[in-house]
Amino acid sequence: MPGKWILYFGIAPFLLSMLSFLFLGAWPDYAFLLQIIVLAAGGLLIGTFKSRKLNENDWLLACGPLVYTAVIWAVFMILTGGFSGHESWLFYGILHIPFAPIFIFSSLMGEGRTFLWAPMAFELAFLVPFAVSVILRKNAVRMVPKKKAIILSLVFALSIGSGAFIHWERSRTVLPSYGFDYAGGYSSTDLTPYDITNTNNRLPKLEGGADFSISDADSMPVLDGAEAAYPVYSAFANAVYKNVREVSLEKEVVSFTNTIYAYERLLSGEADIYFGAEPSAEQRKMAEDAGKELVMTPIGKEAFVFFANPENSIKSLTVEQIKDIYSGKIKNWSEVGGSSGKIIAFQRPKNSGSQTLLEKIMGDTPIIEPLKEEVPEGMGGIIEQVADYRNYDNSIGFSFRFFATGMNGSTDIRLLAIDGVDPSPENIASGTYPFTASLYAITLKSNPNKNISPFLEWMQGEQGQQIVEEIGYIKEFES
Repeated sequence: MPGKWILYFGIAPFLLSMLSFLFLGAWPDYAFLLQIIVLAAGGLLIGTFKSRKLNENDWLLACGPLVYTAVIWAVFMILTGGFSGHESWLFYGILHIPFAPIFIFSSLMGEGRTFLWAPMAFELAFLVPFAVSVILRKNAVRMVPKKKAIILSLVFALSIGSGAFIHWERSRTVLPSYGFDYAGGYSSTDLTPYDITNTNNRLPKLEGGADFSISDADSMPVLDGAEAAYPVYSAFANAVYKNVREVSLEKEVVSFTNTIYAYERLLSGEADIYFGAEPSAEQRKMAEDAGKELVMTPIGKEAFVFFANPENSIKSLTVEQIKDIYSGKIKNWSEVGGSSGKIIAFQRPKNSGSQTLLEKIMGDTPIIEPLKEEVPEGMGGIIEQVADYRNYDNSIGFSFRFFATGMNGSTDIRLLAIDGVDPSPENIASGTYPFTASLYAITLKSNPNKNISPFLEWMQGEQGQQIVEEIGYIKEFES
């Protein structure tokens, strides 16, 4: 009996796991499906061969591994809360060592489904011809003891049910990976149209050139900031820095690493000017702990907007309704006058500019836990991070107006009015729209670069404000 177990559920699946790699080079996008097909086909063939001659205790050989997989999977689902990136799954792989080649590849691809479905595909396929053979025999009852069969069936059902319940619970707050496609994974939007090295960029040009310029590459302040601010500071550099395209080949004077990392780069001295919304309480504390004094220079106005799917009948929310939605008090669109449907409220990562403004709006009101997603990271890692916005029918999200309507220019969302006031340029400029915010150029007081101060003055001057307006923001200062 031990020899059969080693052969059928040790050597056989290991060889099939290795065989599946032959197909992956040609069809890498279908890796998961191909692995399951190879294992299922192999299990079916081996099971058919074995079922031609059955012994009295072979029912355990056919059913045991399937129940084993279900039980072990359920245990690890409970231990990890269903998070496939948890280090505990390494031990799960050890307990299913014949499938190690597939598990290793799946881990590198950030594919957690194979933990269950790789062994299950083989074991289920192996069981099918055995079950058919037993059913066709007259002595089926003797070959499969009824009491033991019931016990195994209950254990299997309970295990699969437990694991599936955890997966279902997790699916309510953790979404499948969405990921970012641009800027090395930092950006959800293609920034190429605003790239200074792009000869066909859409950055505004000043007639007659800028009345302030920096020609020495070594003294050009390094700019970094939020995704939504990238067009503005890229346009500033394009107007002020002499031969900026050529300089960029030698020195990265205009960079984008998103709000969180850009702010850290400002404090470390890797960046000279950070562009974005006001820093969060944690970011201010970071500066204080580092002994750095921040200088915040407002250069433009922007609206913090909430948006929903165009099919959503809701066109306006009150400030209180926004707070109730993001505190979890209001959970269904019917509670704010819409059609019945659970509200899927997306957030942004902690310390991002837009999340900081949401926290400011919420004040002392606690914010619900954000939706998350499992994201492949590097070689063999899967991490949890705050889920990026999905335009589901019942979704609500938030961002800055320019990013939502200009950079990301989607017709698949509708900006919501707040207290009946639309986030129009006129309402932002007048301050009528309740969620207006300033776009800042933030520097360190201790920075010795002498070009920073006149550069900031130029941004607030006529030409700088012209660029701000032409990009799509609202001017901070009138000429």
